Amino acid sequence: MRWKSLPYSDRLSAGRVLAEWLVPLGLDGAVVLALPRGGVPVGHAVARRLNGPLDVLVTRKIGYPPQPELGLGAIAEGGAPVLDAELLRRLGLTEDDLAPIVAAERAELERRVRAYRGDRPLPETAGRPVVVVDDGLATGGTARAAVRATRERGPSRLVLAVPVAAAETVGSLEAEVDDLVVPAAPLGFHAVGEWYRDFGQLTDGDVVAWLARPREAG
Repeated sequence: MRWKSLPYSDRLSAGRVLAEWLVPLGLDGAVVLALPRGGVPVGHAVARRLNGPLDVLVTRKIGYPPQPELGLGAIAEGGAPVLDAELLRRLGLTEDDLAPIVAAERAELERRVRAYRGDRPLPETAGRPVVVVDDGLATGGTARAAVRATRERGPSRLVLAVPVAAAETVGSLEAEVDDLVVPAAPLGFHAVGEWYRDFGQLTDGDVVAWLARPREAG
């Protein structure tokens, strides 16, 4: 298909474009797991097009204490922390040093799981194709944690799909999945939000509303 010029108007329209790139892979009925919060509108459009169930896969970044925006790794529900070993070495940190941060992020992860899904478990993915979706990839730390946790659940095919990503991140994640679908990897990538006209922050309530939104409203 011909590429639509960036930026996307919003996450839902980006999801519609992404979904068309996924159709040729033969993923009808695949489980779509969206990374909240921003991946959920994208995932809604993808699940609608693929005629599959939509749910969330909650992740949390593990930040460097003096500079929390610097990600040292991430954790996804059902998975172990995935840490950047080289960055830890350069900073002189060990996994034990990060234990309090990991515990705090795991607690927040569990709070969000309850807020988004209540007592409902993750959908069964063993033996089924799964598409993990987000609104974009910068460093890819949370996506890496998400796909590794999903792989442990035994999908028949594991796909990572995002509307836009940094080119070097795409290269670093290709070996983690069976298929990596990224319609755009523009030069000069600094942040995901720069490739959207509307990139407003979403709340927990927004996530719940998107999950409850009728499929035909996509």
